[in-house]
Amino acid sequence: MSVLLETGAGDIVIDLLVDYAPKMCENFLKLCKVKYYNFSPIHSVQKSFSFQTGDPLGPMAPQSDGGTSIWGLLSGDPADRTFTALFHPKLKHLERGTVSMATAPHPSDPDRRVAASQFIVTLGDNTDYLDGKAAIFGKVVEGFDVLEKINDAIVDDRGHPLVDIRIKHTVILDDPYPDPAGLREPSSSPPPTKEQLATVRIAEDEELLDEEANEEAAAEAERRRKEREAAAQALTLEMMGDLPFAEVKPPENVLFVCKLNPVTTDEDLELIFSRFGKILSCEVIRDAKTGDSLQYAFIEFEDQKSCEEAYSKMDSVLIDDRRIHVDFSQSVSRLSQVWRNETNTKRRNAAARRGGGGWGGVKELEKRRQYRNEDVEPDDDRGYRMVYGVEDFHGRREKDEDSPRSRGRDLGRDEERRRRDERSPDRHRERYKSGHDGRRRDPERRSRSPKRDRYWDNRHDRREDAGRSWDDKERPRRDRRDQDRDRRDRKDRDRYHERDHYRRR
Repeated sequence: MSVLLETGAGDIVIDLLVDYAPKMCENFLKLCKVKYYNFSPIHSVQKSFSFQTGDPLGPMAPQSDGGTSIWGLLSGDPADRTFTALFHPKLKHLERGTVSMATAPHPSDPDRRVAASQFIVTLGDNTDYLDGKAAIFGKVVEGFDVLEKINDAIVDDRGHPLVDIRIKHTVILDDPYPDPAGLREPSSSPPPTKEQLATVRIAEDEELLDEEANEEAAAEAERRRKEREAAAQALTLEMMGDLPFAEVKPPENVLFVCKLNPVTTDEDLELIFSRFGKILSCEVIRDAKTGDSLQYAFIEFEDQKSCEEAYSKMDSVLIDDRRIHVDFSQSVSRLSQVWRNETNTKRRNAAARRGGGGWGGVKELEKRRQYRNEDVEPDDDRGYRMVYGVEDFHGRREKDEDSPRSRGRDLGRDEERRRRDERSPDRHRERYKSGHDGRRRDPERRSRSPKRDRYWDNRHDRREDAGRSWDDKERPRRDRRDQDRDRRDRKDRDRYHERDHYRRR
């Protein structure tokens, strides 16, 4: 069982859940059959949540009673205007397009909720807030694009669309219920009443005519929007330092030439384009490392008229077997470079007049740039440095050596050395004092005695072990142990041979 709703935003097909909510489905079907919903406004639009409709006059009309059920409409009895709404426990507002009857508490029994003719369609998923407040009886199976249009409609603070969206017509695709007594189906859709026409704010047809009449105004508004967006982007580039100022415009006397042959030089282009007027500069852009042509160039003319003439006559012309493309330059790099150089020169001159240096009169500010040193100007002392230049390190070291703190450290070291020499004997005189025979003892000349050799080695090793690692200290000790072991082996072998020789005697 399905119903087709024709609205100002498009058609919506609703499937009715007659097995779960039979009475509400019967009420909805019969109201659609008698064209009760025709010209009913869509109101209370909450973005990504829901919208409400079903009142022929809408909440803005003072004569509106909020709608009535099919039984109250046929009998005319106010007691039959509403009926008790039943909530099935398995039906929840979980997905977009859920259709449910709007309910209100009964005046005499707050635990019982009643419904009339108004219904709610959800515009988003997981709208469980409506569970227990709206009784589900159907779901949308076609027309989700219409739901998107209603969801994006411009509404006022009460959720009423500024341009009316109304139910134009209802079509019953299948009706399993018998008609109640007194129901008469109209042969055609009835026209809207005076009360309904009085609730119109901006009709749909008027809005379409207004769009056609104001097409130029819409184009002008789009142009202003693009200009504001471009101005915001230019301001961002100025803040980043890519533009000297946001209002900068590309020069009108500079041509951009691309698709050049790699063999084409600056002189070739200047000779070819000079017939249109005086050329101030002509430069083929080349790779900074290899020097190869990047196959595009910039040509600057003295006046704009010559530039325009060259543009109109030189586009798609063959130069060195290549068909070039010519256009007006959109680059502002040259203007930015000129502006930056002039600004830097003014700053340096102002700092020099004040007797200082660098930027703002402080030399260290120019040295402490967080960029790598590039070989763009190798002879210029103002090149970029990582943090400090080499001369800065030398200057800091000399300054540290001349500081009172450094001199104090040097004096302390000299005093400590002098006191240590007073406490210890003069090793130099001890090593070179004369022996019994009047000859000076040579420290490099060692004794033939193994004990003295061992004593000398130990004393020599202790003096040199201070600056060695653990392996360097351990290696001589292992060598000495090996020598001692070999020496003991030789003594044992000699003793054995002497004993053997004695026995043979």
